[in-house]
Amino acid sequence: MASFHEREPFDPILNGPLLALPGHKSASFLERTLRKGQFAVTAELNPPDSADPRDVLKAAEPLAEVTDAINATDASGANCHISSMGICSILNRAGLGTVLQISCRDRNRIAIQGDVLGAAAMGVGNILCLTGDGVGVGDQPGARPVFDFDSLSLLRTLKTMRDEGAFLSGRKLTMAPPIFLGAAENPCIPPIEWRADRLEKKVRAGADFIQTNYIFDVEVFRRFMQRVCDMGLHEKVFILAGVGPLASAKSARWMRSNVPGIHIPDSIVERLEKAEKPGEEGKKLCIDLIRQIREIPGVHGVHIMAYRREHLVGEIIEDTGILKERMTAK
Repeated sequence: MASFHEREPFDPILNGPLLALPGHKSASFLERTLRKGQFAVTAELNPPDSADPRDVLKAAEPLAEVTDAINATDASGANCHISSMGICSILNRAGLGTVLQISCRDRNRIAIQGDVLGAAAMGVGNILCLTGDGVGVGDQPGARPVFDFDSLSLLRTLKTMRDEGAFLSGRKLTMAPPIFLGAAENPCIPPIEWRADRLEKKVRAGADFIQTNYIFDVEVFRRFMQRVCDMGLHEKVFILAGVGPLASAKSARWMRSNVPGIHIPDSIVERLEKAEKPGEEGKKLCIDLIRQIREIPGVHGVHIMAYRREHLVGEIIEDTGILKERMTAK
């Protein structure tokens, strides 16, 4: 399969990140792709429960050649796995673009600011700021949550470090971290009429890009994006719509009932239920959704979440035509 991925910019002599291009916040390939006006692709990596770096590389293999950056989740769902920082370190050394996820649930402001400097020094150019799920939904509900920040205060803090070259304490940094800041959004969850206003707060706090939760209701997302464009937010932030292949009607119902922030219309469940091969139909559905989403003004890319189905990501991107268009543009 052809690839549109380029190696993440990295200085082999200094063993650190290259400086950002003029007008860019970071040296990341994801930011370069978006600022060139190309339709970007990011995807989540299923983090292994392993200390073996080969397990991380194996998990990233289906994503490496068809994404602009790979999201390293930070104990999503409050379940413990290998850390986002560890995954980013391994993938960056392999020349792959990464998105470091930071959840406010587990670390205070001292640890977070130090982690950001460490990540930037390793060449991480993209950081997704998340409040984080409560520990009660995970497999270790006895853990003590921190929540020193929420996603908005985290964004403001990292923007201060980058743009003012200082910690929250006011102490100056020798070198500010060249980072492209991201946040998450749930466009299809009530109150839908306020979702664009919530997005505006994140843009004001410092978000450069947005990765949404799963989009299964295109018409609701279309109305959200119309409001986003009416407010002029599409000119201030890059929006990547979240999509993913459903395995079956049963898994769709489970997600709808158990995963916060997920809206799956009955028509989607019925389509999977009627299919002779639900898994294949789930892939086709994902491709259909991407094609529809690409036509919506203000959308700059897609974020693919294919939990335990990462092997399908390459096929999905190829079948949507994104890969062919990117190669043709070269």
